[in-house]
Amino acid sequence: MAPLTLVREHTVYSCVMGSRAFGLATGASDTDRRGVYLAPTPSFWGFDKPPTHVEGPREEQFSWELERFCELALKANPNILECLHSPLVEVLTPVGAELLDLRGAFLSRRAHASFSRYAVSQRGKLEADVRLHGGPRWKHAMHLLRLLLSCRDLLRTGRLTIDVGPYREELLAVKHGERGWDEVTAWMTRLFEETEAALRTTTLPAEPDRARVTDFLRRTRRASAAAAA
Repeated sequence: MAPLTLVREHTVYSCVMGSRAFGLATGASDTDRRGVYLAPTPSFWGFDKPPTHVEGPREEQFSWELERFCELALKANPNILECLHSPLVEVLTPVGAELLDLRGAFLSRRAHASFSRYAVSQRGKLEADVRLHGGPRWKHAMHLLRLLLSCRDLLRTGRLTIDVGPYREELLAVKHGERGWDEVTAWMTRLFEETEAALRTTTLPAEPDRARVTDFLRRTRRASAAAAA
């Protein structure tokens, strides 16, 4: 089966991500779409396996096969977890609805490590830009701050909220270069410290509920095989 056919005919969940989902959209913002498709079970029975991800068919569209998506979510991949919490859902089948019902099963203290690793990496790149070019990429600085806010609040509340809410104007000021780099790095440092403090008191479990996710995946694969029989 052609990769784009998998997306067109077998998508179980699709949403808008990026600035539109984060509450940071402006008139010039792109529309980034992310989705999950369920490759029919018989497509795994030959030598040529279905792809784990597909780009397109629209611009700025990217989709994962269900198993790969769940695998990354269990590892607390920030992009994947945020995808599950987008307020802008465009496609939702019964399988997709069950996937969304599993959102809590994917959340654990692993998110602290995965979000923090990404944040440290991005901060290093921003600091390199400052040294080499005299200033950071302000849009990237804004999104790093947004990620840190999201991680801190996840650890504090046990819920992942991706809309920036009351921080919108301050974050857009960073994007537009209206805040000094020293001010921005001070905010980053404070958020790192607040995230570490939140980790010490979080109610999130140490590990995700892998058994629950495995049961969902097995049932979904069996149902797909039965439908093809």
